[in-house]
Amino acid sequence: MTDILMPALSPTMEEGVLAKWHVKVGDVVSAGDVIAEIETDKATMEVEAVDEGEVTDILVAEGTEGVKVNTPIARLKDESGAAAPKPAEKTAAKTEEASKAEAAPAAAEAPKVTTPAAPAPAAPKSDSGDRIFSSPLARRIAAQNGVDLKSIKGTGPHGRIVKRDVEAAGKASAQPATASASAAATAAEPRKTQSLAQMGIPDGSYDLIPLDGMKKAVARRMVDSVQNVPHFPLFIDCEIDQLMAVRAKVNKMLEPQGIKVSVNDFVIKAAALALKMVPEANASYTPEGIAMHHNADVSMAVAIDGGLITPIIKKAETKGLAQIATESKDLAKRARDRKLKPEEFQGGTFSVSNLGMFGIKQFTSIINEPQGCIMSVGAGEQRAVVKNGQVVPATVMTVTLTCDHRVVDGATGARFLQAFKPLIEDPVAMLA
Repeated sequence: MTDILMPALSPTMEEGVLAKWHVKVGDVVSAGDVIAEIETDKATMEVEAVDEGEVTDILVAEGTEGVKVNTPIARLKDESGAAAPKPAEKTAAKTEEASKAEAAPAAAEAPKVTTPAAPAPAAPKSDSGDRIFSSPLARRIAAQNGVDLKSIKGTGPHGRIVKRDVEAAGKASAQPATASASAAATAAEPRKTQSLAQMGIPDGSYDLIPLDGMKKAVARRMVDSVQNVPHFPLFIDCEIDQLMAVRAKVNKMLEPQGIKVSVNDFVIKAAALALKMVPEANASYTPEGIAMHHNADVSMAVAIDGGLITPIIKKAETKGLAQIATESKDLAKRARDRKLKPEEFQGGTFSVSNLGMFGIKQFTSIINEPQGCIMSVGAGEQRAVVKNGQVVPATVMTVTLTCDHRVVDGATGARFLQAFKPLIEDPVAMLA
């Protein structure tokens, strides 16, 4: 028998909602078949079977909330033909299977990684061409840490390679942590907060709204970013009267196609081109070195119910404004519907956050790790500016670049903004 476990579908996922089953007891599934839909802290995603066999038990009913990662959710009778346990034996069998789970409940959380998790790689094959049986989580961790699954002996059901096997292999090859690294890790631990009652706010004087998975994930990532990233802001004002005029002409031309380009689409395109002009700003810090990204994969902040998500315009430097506008509209809609795939919001090399539509003049964003920069875009407003010794009105937009000083120093950030400003002020160059 093989337990199907609640998968970790994102690096921040600790629990999820088993939204829907696509199989029932008695169904025979093959590797790759969609068997369930799971709501995570970010999206609703389909889960595929990684083994072949007959579904003998549904252990978690659809609609169940708060299902912990690595909890058995169903049971499969594999190719060996082992019979499903009789009703009287189920309690004992469940206890035995639980002892084979990939991790104890106290450790049942997504692994902490330095880069966002990608979807699990396809199951590898041995040198003889046979499939190496391994869980999606094990494959994901192995890919992130450079561990060869061919060298691992699985300890899961029927020799399947599971999370603990990959982690043990990684520890065996890793160098012991230094005392300074241990001290740094201890210093980075979040401090324990006081309760409201301890701070003088009496019980009963407020309504408490429980934190959902997304709120917890956003809070954790933001605290980690502020604590771990030495960041600083750079500010610049951009005149956008020409941009507004060009945008009106572009939208008139695209109107028959039903496409409407926003100011944010211009910002994404200009940022992508500026990143190619100043590639040092399109980088991420890693313990092994500075990762210089080949493409400008621009994440755009989208507010959704209960939190924030950053879908990605990939290779934005290669795309025209109409394509960026189409993709950004589609991504934003599916983000609000929680229908994004992990690869559509995990990753990215640079972020753009725009609060101009809310009338916010200027703000500073928290860096979206492991990216080296995030750009905050304020509202365009009429201001008095001096041109040729004369005070004249102009539409001005303040842009703030928050930089990870380990990757992008002040001079590099300034060069990026110097490349961005003329593109956004005279956007005709972006139409070529």
